[in-house]
Amino acid sequence: MSEYKITWTAARVNAGYTLKEVADISKRSIDTVHRYEKDSSGIPLDLMNLWVDLYKVPPGLVFCGRKSDLIGNMFKKDGEPRKWVSA
Repeated sequence: MSEYKITWTAARVNAGYTLKEVADISKRSIDTVHRYEKDSSGIPLDLMNLWVDLYKVPPGLVFCGRKSDLIGNMFKKDGEPRKWVSA
């Protein structure tokens, strides 16, 4: 598993997709896709697998959970940046 993580939003944007395109491909609403990008802790496995294939990213690269948790864990308490270490 990678030490570094990216968000689902970053994976989508890097792959060149818009929210609407992913919603159409996923057969979900734009709001649902956006909600899972903000908090993927409850993302269904079939949707996660679809996005991993669509975005062509290894499953271990994408952070699953609340985006705010990933961003909040990017810095140590002393303010120094750190690598993501999964629990």
